Amino acid sequence: MRGIRTRSVEPVTARSSTAGNTTAMLTLLYDVHGNLPALEAVLADAGEQGASEYFIGGDVALFGPWPKDTVRRLRELEPATWIRGNGERWTADPDSAPEPVRGATAAAREALGDAMVDELNALPQSSPIGADGTTRAWHGSPVSDVRSFFPEPAEDEEELLADVTERRLIFGHTHLPFRRTSSLGGVELVNPGSVGMPFDGDHRAAYALLAPDGTIEHRRVAYDHVAPVAALRDRYGDASWTTGPIYRLTHARPESS
Repeated sequence: MRGIRTRSVEPVTARSSTAGNTTAMLTLLYDVHGNLPALEAVLADAGEQGASEYFIGGDVALFGPWPKDTVRRLRELEPATWIRGNGERWTADPDSAPEPVRGATAAAREALGDAMVDELNALPQSSPIGADGTTRAWHGSPVSDVRSFFPEPAEDEEELLADVTERRLIFGHTHLPFRRTSSLGGVELVNPGSVGMPFDGDHRAAYALLAPDGTIEHRRVAYDHVAPVAALRDRYGDASWTTGPIYRLTHARPESS
């Protein structure tokens, strides 16, 4: 799998620098979703940019054709900070997952094994980034791992930010890369995008780099996005739960869009 690195690289959106200084270039990896070729392409690009530390923001395995291989590859990254997402929680507790995705959680649990599932579910829900206390990362938001921010403010943004004291929040879940300042408290909101399953119509893997001076750069990396679709079909056949992931990978959008 590590040979799948055909890619083109292009930074997208703007760089920003307000908070969260680190001591080395930090790679922000969110929503990999068991897509190993996308992860390999991103890691190769990050290495070329000089990144040497990693932040893994949850939803690493669920819905993809290579759940265990993806976790193993991520575990090779050092130093790395991990948090969990709703995918890890759902895989550990299928009853908490929506009915349509329970087939996917069962498949992920079988592939990962009980011990790995429990270890991933035991990860913290959030973590500070940097030592200055100005940046914190979540999977979705401080309120929930399945509620998050969008490129344009939603009606619940005030609620999601109610107890936030940091100047910058980093999060994923929506699979939409963006950066903007909230209207409430001037908090910088940063979504690096999804490594393995983007929802913005662009098939390229999305991630972001956080430089030592606090600058964030969104990046996109092309890879063979047809490969995970074929792998899902090869591995799981016509299992009904694969319909959603195959659509998302094929169209780079969620089914409802």
